Amino acid sequence: MSHQMVIDLSRDAIITALMVAAPMLLIALGVGLLVSVIQSVTQIQEQTLAFVPKLVLVGGAFIVGMPWLLQVLIRYTTQLIRGIPAMVA
Repeated sequence: MSHQMVIDLSRDAIITALMVAAPMLLIALGVGLLVSVIQSVTQIQEQTLAFVPKLVLVGGAFIVGMPWLLQVLIRYTTQLIRGIPAMVA
């Protein structure tokens, strides 16, 4: 296995992980920012007020995006498995 192959495998793994995690992280970031602005305007400092909307929206995004997430992960896995003969040789 060459150094370039290890670099390519690592890069593909990181890109796939970012593609899978980014939608939920961006939703959590946006909801957290919005709830923080609302809390600072209304001066309500309740911890669960920020947690519950994030949980609901990230869970909903996960359910809605599940077919796409599985497609990305299956594509990466099949590419990885098909590349095994090249890694051994």
